Amino acid sequence: MSKPPSLQDKPLITAIGLMSGTSLDGIDVALVETDGEAVVVRGPSMTFSYDDEQRVLLRAALIEAKLLTDRTARPGRLADIERALTFWHAQSVAAFCDKMRLTRGNVGIIGFHGQTVLHRPEIGLTIQLGDGRLLAKQTGTPVAFDLRAADMQAGGQGAPMVPVYHRALAGFVAERPVAFVNIGGVANVTWIGADGTLVAFDTGPGNALIDDWMMRHTGTPRDEGGMLALSGKSDESVVAQFLGDTFFERPGPKSLDRNSFHGISLTGLSAADGAATLAEVTVRSIAAARAHMPAAPKAWVICGGGRYNGAIMKGLRHLLPNVRPAEAYELNGDSMEAEAWAYLAVRSLRGLPLTFPGTTGIKAETTGGVIVRPD
Repeated sequence: MSKPPSLQDKPLITAIGLMSGTSLDGIDVALVETDGEAVVVRGPSMTFSYDDEQRVLLRAALIEAKLLTDRTARPGRLADIERALTFWHAQSVAAFCDKMRLTRGNVGIIGFHGQTVLHRPEIGLTIQLGDGRLLAKQTGTPVAFDLRAADMQAGGQGAPMVPVYHRALAGFVAERPVAFVNIGGVANVTWIGADGTLVAFDTGPGNALIDDWMMRHTGTPRDEGGMLALSGKSDESVVAQFLGDTFFERPGPKSLDRNSFHGISLTGLSAADGAATLAEVTVRSIAAARAHMPAAPKAWVICGGGRYNGAIMKGLRHLLPNVRPAEAYELNGDSMEAEAWAYLAVRSLRGLPLTFPGTTGIKAETTGGVIVRPD
């Protein structure tokens, strides 16, 4: 994958990353300037929250995608939802650039994650809604998208994708080994050794099951601050049922779909006890990940929306040493994944590896992504 002539002689590329991922919170937008390797200059970021109507559409997409076997198929309402989602992202880019006084010429590439609606690594299938070509046309900027597909086609898990960016940020953290934990819809961990060795995998549920529980039982999209969970009591029998899944016994690399554990029943639990139980599942599954690491981390850096959940953070601090939010290291735990997608877009543009044997289980490190330019 060659660089376009306009970028041949530029050591650093300014990139925008767009992340909506597996959660239904909104669209994170972040700006970085990077060479795609060790140099990362982190810029501003913004979040554009989904409104209730948008969340309804995305929940419908999650339901309609359950039976898909073709990653390019968009039956039923999926095509219309994908188009709407792409316009939401284009509007977010426009608003961000206006706020930051950026023009098209200031941005070399956009890294577009899209909305994950299905992830089934056991059959080599991952589906993210988002039309990269339409986004490039709407923004007038080159777009890198579909970054997971090449890894899965080569036998990898297609996730997690952020570890190589975590390694670029590890210079902010003195301790080694260090673990970066991202608690999004699904939780994942990146272990970084003193020599830069990467080991990464999904640890288990993150916020998705909690958010779904809150929507069903309280009509709100999340447990703000983990306050409901902190007021409840976790059900150990349900926690044990979750953690009894063979997924937790397997070493990484491994990855999950946001709905992987939806079959487990929490019937009979109050809203507070259900929230407490699901928060405990997230905590215990992250702690259990230590067994699959080469050595115990000396620091655990917590990123993603889960670090705002008081029940999750309290539980992690009880079970693990030196647990601190990303901000304790002058990093941004909200924008880190969006930053990562900007960084990965530059790596894709330059043909650098995105995934590695220790992160997705692929046999050899590989690049990936589709690069499209405005018409």
